[in-house]
Amino acid sequence: MSRDFKSISVNPLSGNLGAEIAGVDLSGALTNAQFSEIRDAFHRHSVIVFRDQELDPDDHLAFARRWGEINVNRFFTPVEGHPMVAEVRKEPDQTENIGSGWHTDHSYDTAPALGSILVARVVPEFGGDTLFSSMYMAYDMLSPGLQKVLEGLKAWHSSRHVFGPNAGAETSRTGRIGNPDKATQDSLHPMVITHPGSGRKALYVNPEFTTHIDGWSHEESAALLGYLFQHGANPHFTCRLSWAEGTLAMWDNRATWHCALNDYPGQRRLMHRITVEGEPL
Repeated sequence: MSRDFKSISVNPLSGNLGAEIAGVDLSGALTNAQFSEIRDAFHRHSVIVFRDQELDPDDHLAFARRWGEINVNRFFTPVEGHPMVAEVRKEPDQTENIGSGWHTDHSYDTAPALGSILVARVVPEFGGDTLFSSMYMAYDMLSPGLQKVLEGLKAWHSSRHVFGPNAGAETSRTGRIGNPDKATQDSLHPMVITHPGSGRKALYVNPEFTTHIDGWSHEESAALLGYLFQHGANPHFTCRLSWAEGTLAMWDNRATWHCALNDYPGQRRLMHRITVEGEPL
């Protein structure tokens, strides 16, 4: 069923997160009323999708700036002539894609990103979907006892092991990811946050960037974090997005995980991503 607003329609992708929004052209100037409806849908569904958008990088940036300041990615290759827009690219001869593990963007920053906005430029003939998981649901489905334990804990997040000099050579060779010397971020965040937009509680750890629990050894941390990582990937918490050229998706990095499926061998996939600055959690 669709939830009708004044000038747009919001059609859920699943019962727990994700919605497609129709009735708006993002290449034009959004009215304040339209943007308010879109923001409401974003806080309600955590992932919002717009189809058949004809956007150039300037349009992409204009939409992103409605949400806040741009967080220029340190590691991804930028789009030529647009340093604030990052490429997420896989060429036909490459075997590894970017973002294939469950993660949330920029959790290693002191003020983690509010959201990421991805536009599909070239999509494979088949495959290349993105999965999203709700960290609201991940928190809600924990036992009250474990919820209480987690609300008293903080965990460390780092960029070093993913983007640093010892992170692995494959992506560095391709020219898609660089600047390993800039991978110096280590940040401490609560393991349960109260979302600044929705007021809901969400689990805030992720398999890619969370390294250990503050005050615990890595061995002790691994037991609890391993359980939470498995729990957060529960299929019942997820939705799946199939891309087409001209699709724009925006997701809430405070309330979701995502992973990009690497199931399109020998094909090209090119996306443009802008990340919006957030606030300390």
